[in-house]
Order: sequence, then C-alpha cells, then structure tokens
Amino acid sequence: MMDAEGQQSHHPKDPQMSKALKRALVVLNCLLLFVGDTGGPLLSRLYFRHGGHRQWLASWLETGGWPLILLPLFISYLYRRRLASDHHHPTKLFFLTPRLFLACAVLGLLTGTDDFLYAYGLSFLPVSTSAILISTQLAFTAFFAFLIVKQKFTPYSINSIALLSVGAVILGLHTSSDRPDNVSQGQYLMGFFLTLGTAALYGLVLPLVELTYRKASQVITYTLVMEMQLVMGFFATAFCTIGMLVNKDFEAIQREARQYGLGEVKYYVVLVWCAILWQCFFLGTVGVIFCVNTLLAGIIIAVLIPVIELFGAIFLHEKFTSEKGVSLALCLWGLASYSYGEYRENKKKKEAALKAQTTGLTRGG
Repeated sequence: MMDAEGQQSHHPKDPQMSKALKRALVVLNCLLLFVGDTGGPLLSRLYFRHGGHRQWLASWLETGGWPLILLPLFISYLYRRRLASDHHHPTKLFFLTPRLFLACAVLGLLTGTDDFLYAYGLSFLPVSTSAILISTQLAFTAFFAFLIVKQKFTPYSINSIALLSVGAVILGLHTSSDRPDNVSQGQYLMGFFLTLGTAALYGLVLPLVELTYRKASQVITYTLVMEMQLVMGFFATAFCTIGMLVNKDFEAIQREARQYGLGEVKYYVVLVWCAILWQCFFLGTVGVIFCVNTLLAGIIIAVLIPVIELFGAIFLHEKFTSEKGVSLALCLWGLASYSYGEYRENKKKKEAALKAQTTGLTRGG
C-alpha cells in the first residue's frame, strides 16, 4: 500500500501549467484520493470477509491497476505536444532517466513487499483497526526522514509519535474486543504486527522517494511523477505476480470464485474494482502532493480515517469499541499535531525565503 509521496519543494514545478488547470487537477486528485483511500481498504477487507484467502492476490490488486496511469500520461503527452507545436519544439515522449528508472524499480520492489504485508495483516484484522495502525506510519516517517534526509525532529513531531504509539498500544492490549469470528487470537496478533510492519516500511519508502526527488538532476513535473508511479506500480505488481505463481494463486482463482460468499460474478466485480480504487488512491495522492504539498495529502488521509471507521461499521458491520474510539482520538490528535508542526515549518521557510529575496532586491537597488 504505497505511493510516490515526497516533498517537491527542492525542484521547480512544471512552468507550463496554468492556474485553471492546476485548480482542476487539485479538485480531481482530491476526489481520487477520497474515493481510493476509503474504497480500496473496504473492498480488500470485503474480499477476505466473504471467503477470499489469497493474500498474494490481494496484494497484487493494490498495484495491479498500474496500466490506468497510461491514460493521464497520454493526455499529458497530447497537451504538451499541442503546446510544443505552438512554439515549434519537439515533444519528449518520456522524462525518466535510466538512473531514475532504476531507483523507481527498487522502490517498486519495496512497495510490493509492503503490499503483501498490508494484505496479509488485513486478512486477519477489521478494516477500522487496520486504518488506525497504518496511521502510525507518520512516526516511522519522522524517524527515517531524520536518518535519510536529515529532517529534524520538532516538539510537534515528537508529540505526534508519542500519541500514535500510545494509540497503537491501547489497540494491542485489547485484541479480543474486535477480533473477527473466524480469526484466532494468534492470527489476530500476526495481523496486528504485520500491519505495524506495513506502516514501518511505508515510513521508510517515503523518505527514500523524497531522496530520489532531491537527487534527480531534472525538473520534477507532474508527468515525471506519474512516470515514476507507473514504474513503481509495474515492479510492485511483478513482485506480487511472482508470489502468486509460487503460491499457485492463479490456479485457485476460479475455484475460490465458485465458493465465494457473495457469488461468482460479484467475486470478479470485487477484484476489478479493488484494483481500480487502489490506483485512484495512488494517483490522487501523488497528484495532491505535486499540485499542493505533502501536508494536504496527509491531512486528507487523516480526515478520512473516521470515514473508513464509519464505513466499516455500516457496510462490513464491524464493532466500534470504546478502546478503538480512544485510539482513534489519539491517532487524530497525533496527526493534527504533526500537520500543524509541518505547517509552521513551511511558514517559517517561506518567510525566510521572502526576507532573503527582499534583502537581495534592496542591496541590488
């Protein structure tokens, strides 16, 4: 469950993008993020709830919709070709360099591993519990960002880490309160720790993506970001495909479809829409990050956690216990603290840059 998230502030953005187009992209990507972030986990859990048992298949679906990225890439190419024809310039088909391609391939393999951990954990956990545990990735992101890109800890990030950790501990101490009927205590605990492992790996990959942006010796455009996501999705899917072949999942799909609790047709409908919605999540996330910033993407994802909790209770009839409520409150508090800290840091950087620019103009005059 991964996306090419990273901060774009180190490179100029696409100078050809008009304000109207940017506003349209912001709205579109926010909608994609909303639909994908709520629908993807719910359909993945729906697959397991009604008789799905193939974790490799579920992990494959998280990135298996990567060919859908070819559509916005094609539209982007047509748009750039029209602009280039007006100025009599040749239109470049791809922006990825071999070095960036290799970096994205490695990130894709890590993403495939993360997909598998997430799917395996979700097969034993309610989607509402999984969503709260996944939110702890902010704590891991802060830690790995400190090691990899030298991002400093702030009082807000430390407070966020503490709150998210306490929330996860509260869930861990009350594992019997929301355990699904067909899941043993051992399986629940396995799902719990695998989901925490998902959050940790997610927290590692994000700073690595940011480092990739920093090391790229080219302008980071929206098209380039989508190309990177395409490569990551391809290699993540290839990794999961190997897992499916080894586990003989392809041979078991027809048999599982016939035995599926909602019926054979709905089994395939769940699989197809699961792949589409997860791809909406990835596209929406990278789009919001590029058009605005990482902070807004993080805020939207945080706001959607209670929505996932609500949908889980309504559509999947999951229990919403008092312990889960306390953990959710701590989780949202931690996310709010982290977001406010990021807002203050970004504001300070902008003020410092404006002051430096003003000083330079004064000296030049």
